[in-house]
Amino acid sequence: MIDKFVAGLLATVLIAGAAHADAVRCGKLLDIRAGRILTDQVVVFDANGVITAVGPAATTLPAGMKETDLPALTCLPGLIDAHTHLTVDPSDEGYNGLAVSIPRFATKGVRNARITLMAGFTTVRDVAADGYSDVAVRDAINAGDVPGPRMLVAGPMISITGGHGDDNLLPFEFHHSADGVADGPWALRTKVRQNVKYGVDLIKIAASGGVLSKGDSAGGEQFTLEEMQAIVAEAHKLGRKVAAHAHGTEAIKDAIVAGVDSVEHASLIDAEGIKLAKAHGTFLVFDIYNDDFILEMGPKVGMLPESIEKEKAIGRVQRENFKKAFLGGARMAFGTDAGVYPHGDNAKQFPKMVEWGMQPIDALRAATLNAAELLGWKDKVGELAPGHYADLIAVAGDPLTDVTVLQHVKFVMKGGTVVKNEGK
Repeated sequence: MIDKFVAGLLATVLIAGAAHADAVRCGKLLDIRAGRILTDQVVVFDANGVITAVGPAATTLPAGMKETDLPALTCLPGLIDAHTHLTVDPSDEGYNGLAVSIPRFATKGVRNARITLMAGFTTVRDVAADGYSDVAVRDAINAGDVPGPRMLVAGPMISITGGHGDDNLLPFEFHHSADGVADGPWALRTKVRQNVKYGVDLIKIAASGGVLSKGDSAGGEQFTLEEMQAIVAEAHKLGRKVAAHAHGTEAIKDAIVAGVDSVEHASLIDAEGIKLAKAHGTFLVFDIYNDDFILEMGPKVGMLPESIEKEKAIGRVQRENFKKAFLGGARMAFGTDAGVYPHGDNAKQFPKMVEWGMQPIDALRAATLNAAELLGWKDKVGELAPGHYADLIAVAGDPLTDVTVLQHVKFVMKGGTVVKNEGK
């Protein structure tokens, strides 16, 4: 009887032809589901960059296969960041952002997409960008025009007038509101439809105030429950998931009751909110690294003084609630708010997740299996398994004992194409 691995090799040859099938030999490989390191493994993929087999490296590969050998490295699935903003940089916060055009946001996104990919994040969810600049970056990557991770994008964040997603820096005489601003259930349904019209993959809403916005309270609820229910109903009807920016306790709970698919930040979540998230299967996406950057570098890059004070008030509380949510059994996905801190530093969040209650394998699963499920791509990304994209990274060391090795990725492959190789 032919084992599954050999059968996978034969399928590769039959479907793609031996000359078009490739493989990566790994000195070590992390089985993300089992949570253990395997030695001397090979990952085989076809001409379309889809994995056909994973198994012992001692197996003789068919003639004509191109092999990449990483004997000294540990291979693992490409990482997923479920909360990024590729089109902005930390220096765009506060009044500095008023001077940045939509085309400039898009070109920044092209640069930051490459940086993110080289850091080992082969898939991201980009949750809010001005002028659909994230749609442009996603489309350029998909067309092969520029390098970058796989992207799901949200376009303009939907917000109330004067809320976290509005532009609150200009005086009244400019009569200006952000693209995603609306009030009332039917007007908000229209905003959902508009975003879908212009190509978004998901809907992002500002259920509460924010840290980096002017004139609102981070913990204050903004949409009514009725408004959020209308947004979610419209988005789900149109096949789009909903991510809710929500720091505040009541905003978190109302967003969950309204049916959102994920709560971002979740800083002031309480025990009832954790229970609700579990009951509804809602993912929580805590960005618990960037507190360090905001407090140290925020004033230097132009973040508003009120934003620094808001971060001081909720940063540690958010980390404490991250631990409570994890120990309470809530579903959690890895998300960092990249763009608030410099792109490429995404993996700096892993040590924080371990410091605040997770084991390394828990943090890694949040950035692979869990995030893939949140994105609706669990059959495509998040693990090295047949049928998944050949999105593979490699590090020197054991990420199950030292997650800091993820900050120094040596090898990156996306869809079977090597984009970085420092493994020799």
